[in-house]
Amino acid sequence: MVMAYATLAGGCFWCLVKPFTSFPGIKQVVSGYSGGHTENPTYESVSTNQTGHVEAVQIEYDTETTSFENILDVYFKTFDPTDNEGQFFDRGAHYQPAIFYHDEHQKKAAEAKIQQLNEQNIFENPVITPIKPYKNFYPAEEAHQDFYKKNPMHYEQYQRGSGRKAFIEKHWGKQND
Repeated sequence: MVMAYATLAGGCFWCLVKPFTSFPGIKQVVSGYSGGHTENPTYESVSTNQTGHVEAVQIEYDTETTSFENILDVYFKTFDPTDNEGQFFDRGAHYQPAIFYHDEHQKKAAEAKIQQLNEQNIFENPVITPIKPYKNFYPAEEAHQDFYKKNPMHYEQYQRGSGRKAFIEKHWGKQND
């Protein structure tokens, strides 16, 4: 096994975990905070939009089983990549999407994927998800890990109530259930 990391933000980190958990080659998906200037941030501090961090997930995966490109295929089906002001009813800097690349291959793959999505005109607006160099990642508090398993009803209500589920189904069908 050759392990690598993908660090991705797409609004509420709860919603980025479940689509990857049964994906081949994924060892673990951790909810947390990435990209900011504050060490060891908390949910409360990140929520103030003062830490520079966004809610993100860090995915550990086996490169012999899956690729970063495959991870991006799943990632872009979990949020609205045309909105950089937050996601659905979660607004603010800490809900902004981003791809934090760990190496040049990931950067080029992300650029190619965004170009492909824009050429396919899947969305009404262009994909504008930022691609940034990886800087840091801090795991979130235990209550936020695997939230969809710990609080399935709350998770489902959140997916529906926020508009995320309807957006995904409109553009991609029901593949992330």
